[in-house]
Amino acid sequence: MEDESGNEGDGYTMSDSPLARWRIEFSKSFQNYLDRSAPHLVRRWLVTLIAAVIYIYRVYYAYGFFVVSYGLATYILNLLIGFLSPKVDPELEALDPASASSESSKDSDEFKPFVRRLPEFKFWYAATKAFVVAFVMTFFSFLDVPVFWPILLCYWLFLYFLTMKRQIVHMIKYRYVPFDFRKKRYDGNDKPSSSNSPQGDENTAQT
Repeated sequence: MEDESGNEGDGYTMSDSPLARWRIEFSKSFQNYLDRSAPHLVRRWLVTLIAAVIYIYRVYYAYGFFVVSYGLATYILNLLIGFLSPKVDPELEALDPASASSESSKDSDEFKPFVRRLPEFKFWYAATKAFVVAFVMTFFSFLDVPVFWPILLCYWLFLYFLTMKRQIVHMIKYRYVPFDFRKKRYDGNDKPSSSNSPQGDENTAQT
């Protein structure tokens, strides 16, 4: 006997419209593509670089949409700060006495991988999607707000240096490095010698 609910295993029922079925199938296919692209870090960022070059050429050719570009650059900067920041802010941990006592009781030589607040895969996906959305927005003339673009550029550079300075001061104060280019070495206990490995970030992104 045929199930009245239809193909529930496929994510839709017999009463769903063809458009709804197509959206479900497209969502599954797109998610499958994202899952398969997760290990290919260099290829993924090459796609993002191509999207950025196309957007820059579009803005240069149209000589406009500077407000859209400013919003895009500010959004990318916000993503970058999340990528460079730890998932748990050490400043908040220092204010929590219970957390501070538990951390002090642990062995100081224990391996603690650096876990990002924004994993690399989510950073890449959000940045790529931002370039695509901004590129589409350049085809709507009402978004081309007339503005003196050097002022926006100077203001964004000021914002960038101020934000990065605060981030670097935070990194120095709490002694963490978001990158580790050293090769992993293992001692007799099979523990990695590096203390800021981004391996936890990659595992989070793939899940």
